[in-house]
Amino acid sequence: MQELLNAVTLGSVYLLFALGMSLTWGTIDILNFSHGAIFMFASFSAYLMLEHSALSLGLLILLGMIAGAALSFLVQFVVFEPILRRSKDKGSAEIQVLIGGIGTGMILLAIAQHKTRSNPFGLNGSSTESTTWHWGGAHITDVAVLTTVVAISLWLVVGWWLRRSRQGLALRAIGVDADVAALMGIDRRGLAMVTMAISGALAGLAGILFTFLQVAITPESGDTLLLKAFACIVLGGVGSMAGVAFGAFLLAGAETVLLTRTDGSWVDAISFGLIVLVLLIRPSGMFGRAEVRRT
Repeated sequence: MQELLNAVTLGSVYLLFALGMSLTWGTIDILNFSHGAIFMFASFSAYLMLEHSALSLGLLILLGMIAGAALSFLVQFVVFEPILRRSKDKGSAEIQVLIGGIGTGMILLAIAQHKTRSNPFGLNGSSTESTTWHWGGAHITDVAVLTTVVAISLWLVVGWWLRRSRQGLALRAIGVDADVAALMGIDRRGLAMVTMAISGALAGLAGILFTFLQVAITPESGDTLLLKAFACIVLGGVGSMAGVAFGAFLLAGAETVLLTRTDGSWVDAISFGLIVLVLLIRPSGMFGRAEVRRT
């Protein structure tokens, strides 16, 4: 039972983090490699605020989401949008966006490393205290329950938004064919800004909750989660909402079993071995489509 609870909690963090990354990759075709640094920096911003005032978990979550949304919006406005305007073709644009994302992430990482001297930081100054519930031989915290409920709820909301709202349908159209979508009058630039802000807010939310769950994180924690998110998306299929959830909980389940039943040294090897296996059997991912469609 404890293994199952741990896997669900970890999978929920992966889902929250990967959901934003999958959203931008599957619709506006931006693989944002600064997503991990934004996740970390949102939590770091909350850590800095706690040096001056004790805030509740709710306020920290709000602060993290605002910080994540603002950072992601700025990355799109200052870095990605100029790159896309000036690129000669789609191939070169994708490479330059990847490099731009990595460079932006390194700047945020350097700031956090300088301030913390690369030491772990946490949100211990919060006025909210976590409560642990015991059930038989298992235990779970209220923050873990909150993380799971929020992750699944937002996953459902984002999925509904993409399929039912006008903005979501427009994003799906961009994911299928951006040129045709532009001819239909869809404002790709405006929707890209909104999508990036939503993605950043999800990263910031994941950062706050993950830091509470882990007690402390390091400036490099975002890079580790970035690789996990990439794995989740590839496992499930780029642009698939069902796929990102499948990948998140499958990866978390595999890691939890390995951590509890082995010395943990094979976690990354086995976990990413699953990706290779899935790609060999089904290159588009378990829920991806063989045709060139992003949503």
